[in-house]
Amino acid sequence: MAAGLKWMLAAALLALCGPLWAAQKVDLDYHVHLLPQSDQAEVRLTLARGSAVRSLDFDLGDEGRYSDFKADGQWQLTPGHGSRGVWRPAADKASLTYRVRISESRKNGSFETRMSPGWALLRGDDLVPPAKLDQQDGIELVSRLEFELPVGWKSIETSWPRIGKQRFRIDNPSRLFDRPTGWMLAGKLGSRRTRLGETEVTVASPQGQGMRRMDVLTLLTFVWPQVQAALPRHPAKLLIVGASDPMWRGAQAGRDSVYLHSRPPLVSERGSSPLLRELVQVLARINDHDRSDWIGEGLNEYYAIELLRRAGGMSDERYQGLNDRLVRDSKGVTTLRGEQVSPAMVAKAVLLLQELDREIRLKTRNKRSLDDVLQGAMRLETVDTEEFVQLSESILGERSTALDTRLLQ
Repeated sequence: MAAGLKWMLAAALLALCGPLWAAQKVDLDYHVHLLPQSDQAEVRLTLARGSAVRSLDFDLGDEGRYSDFKADGQWQLTPGHGSRGVWRPAADKASLTYRVRISESRKNGSFETRMSPGWALLRGDDLVPPAKLDQQDGIELVSRLEFELPVGWKSIETSWPRIGKQRFRIDNPSRLFDRPTGWMLAGKLGSRRTRLGETEVTVASPQGQGMRRMDVLTLLTFVWPQVQAALPRHPAKLLIVGASDPMWRGAQAGRDSVYLHSRPPLVSERGSSPLLRELVQVLARINDHDRSDWIGEGLNEYYAIELLRRAGGMSDERYQGLNDRLVRDSKGVTTLRGEQVSPAMVAKAVLLLQELDREIRLKTRNKRSLDDVLQGAMRLETVDTEEFVQLSESILGERSTALDTRLLQ
């Protein structure tokens, strides 16, 4: 047999067999049954082959939110402060079932998440608590999420790709254990959708909640070219969910999703936009640490203002008035370092970032800007104050006068 023919046959056999080192795919299915009469969801995790996973060690928190555990295999619950539950699945097809309370209220009586007779607004992060996964080598879990809705509830919205009427594919390349995260909304809903660049945007709320869905889409469409230029991360889906009182009157980012109370304006009298601030957080994903919360919070607020200004939604006069207010609000702030930052500290951080942007533009003759710093920070797993200064000075090409300040010590 000619050498060339032997080589072709060998290549064909290898193609048929597939690579010997390819990961074995094992299905992990999440089934969520919403139970409004008890303000709970019944969650079932099913592994097609339990032997693929040695253990799942769940962080159940302090609130007693999770209950009624039933498991195929071993289940060990450690109650009390920072309670944990460890599941060691049975070898064959194995399931873990439990119940989770949905409604979560704040001290002022408003709700962060809520289950009503007609709808539920919740975080996927709460449905399946975070867990440490110990799996066999060469295994890849393929995760899917399916909802069972109460009678009369029409639909469910999540930020994950839809693969069926109430089914979604859960795939997070940055995590070993794929679990459903981000904001979710189920019930009798009103929705509006559009496509912005590479992203499918959905704005959804329960019917009769006063959510200005078209206003939200209009604002996002207006600023989207500026968003794409500054934040080059384009999720396949973006979900905006909202509801009225007694939900919390604020805005909060989740995984490729934003919660927005339906009552406050999309752009406040002060000139900033809660929607744009949380959108920046969704796309930038700045993970700051070591008493450096000012970085993420400052960048979120800076770009909420800046994106609106760049899009033509703010005159120079209004921009100057907003800056004057930031100066007044931040008067008396002597440091930006801390585990939590106050509104006054955020205002001071915005002013510092504006000064840094001017310095970069001046010294690089407008070839670089704070956008380059933001995009560099987006590529880092975590960032602290020292690393932020180093990143900024690498773009400047010299020491930064703006960042040489006691505020950062």
